[in-house]
Amino acid sequence: MITRTSPARRDFGRLSIKTILASAAALLLAAAPAQAEVTRIKSNPNAIILDGVRIGDGMEYFFLSGQLPSPVDPAKSMADVKSLEDMGDSKAQTISTLNKIKSILEAQGYSMSDLVKLTLFVAADPRLGKMDFAGVNAGFREFFGTEENPNTVARSTFEVAGLVGPHFLIEIEAIAVRKIPEGTPEASYQRPHRLPPALRKKSLLAHHADGDSRGS
Repeated sequence: MITRTSPARRDFGRLSIKTILASAAALLLAAAPAQAEVTRIKSNPNAIILDGVRIGDGMEYFFLSGQLPSPVDPAKSMADVKSLEDMGDSKAQTISTLNKIKSILEAQGYSMSDLVKLTLFVAADPRLGKMDFAGVNAGFREFFGTEENPNTVARSTFEVAGLVGPHFLIEIEAIAVRKIPEGTPEASYQRPHRLPPALRKKSLLAHHADGDSRGS
């Protein structure tokens, strides 16, 4: 007696094998360690900022609130500031603000080279009657593209009518990224399968039952 296998059963068998292989490949990819990297995109080698930044998996982000400069004289408090001379010009205020960002980063285990994005809000210098963009860039160059920090960042700059105080000329927001340290829960995290094991088993059984009913 010869037993014939119906075309429907043969097709289901081939489909099941393909499904199993595809699922195995997907699980291997999910279990593979994430590639942690930062890609800095710069089309003009002479530019002081980037075109953009791509962030790979396995990275953690640090978002800094807008930071403002401190008085030129560190012994002075903001309550003692009476004039723009107490705060300095746009270059001095940019340096002061970036130094403040540097301190915040280092307190969290980051460095200036981990910065990937800055947003600058710049007010006009009343003594010039306009925004001192050249002064801002001069201060910026002391922190980026240097021997200490060869990296630079993606950056946006907005001219604003004013900041929170009459003698502030700049405020800077920042975003930094770094590789997730080994041993942290985030570092060992693996993306779960779309369905938990119990539901995957039910789904597979239902799939086989449906195939058997079509093949009979």
